[in-house]
Amino acid sequence: MSKVSNRTKIATALVGALALAGSNFAVANSLADVQKADSKIHASTAASQKKVDKYFDQAQDMLFEYGSVADERESLKSYNDYVAGLVADQEATMKLIQDDIDGVDKLRQGVVPLMFKMVDALEQFIALDLPFNLETRQERVQRLKDILNTAEVTLAEKYRLILDAYNIEREYGTKLNAQTGQVNIDGKEILVDFLNFGRVALYAQSQDQKSAWMYNAETKGWDKLEATYLRNLSKAIKQARGQGAPDMFALPIPAAEAAQ
Repeated sequence: MSKVSNRTKIATALVGALALAGSNFAVANSLADVQKADSKIHASTAASQKKVDKYFDQAQDMLFEYGSVADERESLKSYNDYVAGLVADQEATMKLIQDDIDGVDKLRQGVVPLMFKMVDALEQFIALDLPFNLETRQERVQRLKDILNTAEVTLAEKYRLILDAYNIEREYGTKLNAQTGQVNIDGKEILVDFLNFGRVALYAQSQDQKSAWMYNAETKGWDKLEATYLRNLSKAIKQARGQGAPDMFALPIPAAEAAQ
C-alpha cells in the first residue's frame, strides 16, 4: 500500500512537471505571438504615419499652389481691369479722332472755295495796286493757281503758301523797295531804278540819274519829276538797297484821292 502510494506520488509529480512544462511552453508561444503582433502594429503605424505625412505634404503643396493661383488670378483681374480701361480710353480717343476727321472733311469743303477766292482777290489787288515788282507778283499768283489744281500738294501746304503770298504783299506796304527794270516813256523803253515808298508812291529814275518820273494811278502813266528831286531820289534808292545811311529825303507823293 505504501509502495503504491509512492509510485502514485511520483507519477503525479511527473504529470505535474510535464503539465507545467507544457504550460510554460504555451505561455512562451503566446508571448511571441504578442510580440509579433506588436511589431506588426508598430510597422503598420509607421506606414500609416508615412501616408499621413505624405498626404499632409501634398495638402500643403496644394494649399500653396492654391494661394499662388489665387494671387495670379487677382493679378490677372487687375491687369484685365487695366487693359479694359485702356481699351475704353482708346475707343474714346478713336471717337474723338473720327469726329475730328469728320470735322476736317467739312472744313475742307469750306476751305477749298475760300482758297480760290483768296487767290483771285490777290490777283485783283495786284492789278489795282501800284505796278512795282509786277512780274514777280504776277508769277507768284500764277504759281498759286497751278498749286491749287494739283493733287501733289496737301491742302495745308496750299493754304500756307497763300498766306505767305499775302504776308509778302503786306510787307511791301511797310518798306522802301528798290529794283531795276524798264519803263515805257513816250513809247520808248528806258532802263530805270524803281523805288516804291510802301504803297504810297512809285518812282522811276534813269540809271544815268538825269531823269525821274512818278507813277500816276489815275492815268496809269508816268509823270516827269522836276530835276530838284533827282538827288533825293538817288539817296532814297541807295537807302532802300542798304547802300546808304538812313537820312531824311523829300519827294512828292500823289494826292490822297489818287492814292485811294
